[in-house]
Amino acid sequence: MQKGKSQSFIWKRRATRMLLFPASVLAVYGVLFAIMPDKASKALESSGNIFLNIIVPLSLVFILMLILNLLLKPAQIARFLGRGAGIKGVILSATGGIISTGPIYAWYPLLRDLREKGAGNSFLAIFLGNRAVKPFLLPVMISYFGWIYVLTLTIFTVLASVVVGCSVGALVKENTDL
Repeated sequence: MQKGKSQSFIWKRRATRMLLFPASVLAVYGVLFAIMPDKASKALESSGNIFLNIIVPLSLVFILMLILNLLLKPAQIARFLGRGAGIKGVILSATGGIISTGPIYAWYPLLRDLREKGAGNSFLAIFLGNRAVKPFLLPVMISYFGWIYVLTLTIFTVLASVVVGCSVGALVKENTDL
């Protein structure tokens, strides 16, 4: 019985801490509306625009996380992106990084979830490194710099991400069998 009470107390403390920041922001906006309503309105509008810009990528990541949790088991993640995944894991991580869109911070929860399910740090580093390759910008880059430059830059970016991934794996003493 005592254990149940302490768990309830801990949950209430966490909930209080989680609500502290949003409550503080609302309080600041309330004070600003009282003091400078026009500037507070502009600030709120700017915050709303930022929210509208990030809601689509965040929703996409949430849906991907939901699908991952429903369809993939930790053993499957470990097979695709864990120890011993080898070149398949590198290719999957690089491809995922290249095709991912939206702000990088929207991907952090998904990457943390993958890491908790057994994905190796090396493969997550490769994913993050390949976020620099943007397929939808390649035609513009080619028009400015030429296809040889863009192809060389893209190849070196992908190769560098693999080197960084191996380095991260070595630094955190992870055996990924790359």
